[in-house]
Amino acid sequence: MSDPNPPELPPVGEPAIRITAMPADANPSGDIFGGWLMAQMDMAAGIIAARHCHGRAATIAVEGMKFHHPVHIGDEVSVYAGLASVGRTSMVINVEAWRRARTGDERERVTQARFFFVAIDEDRRPRHVPPLTEADPSYATPNV
Repeated sequence: MSDPNPPELPPVGEPAIRITAMPADANPSGDIFGGWLMAQMDMAAGIIAARHCHGRAATIAVEGMKFHHPVHIGDEVSVYAGLASVGRTSMVINVEAWRRARTGDERERVTQARFFFVAIDEDRRPRHVPPLTEADPSYATPNV
């Protein structure tokens, strides 16, 4: 008989960011702050946005942030990010964060969200974004 809830597998490919959760990032009970985790996800999405638009990009919205499991002090956090779509000046990036206990091998998805960015010029005005192609290395890595 098959497991009705098989374990999830992390996205294929390398994470945009991998970091260890430290005591300064946690509450007194040892759980990592959601804001810290969201900041890591924003940085990962920003890396993908800057790479795709070949320059500066600003976060304009976050949608669908869901926390599935807590992250604890010492956990390794891997953040995967991939372009979902692009507009004339904007980009939508799917992001997932996964945890692995420092001494374990089992991974679990802890949160996911969609980040929206606008490419900006030196004067912080919106600028054109190249079209998205399937050949783009950042195309649709995680599916949020």
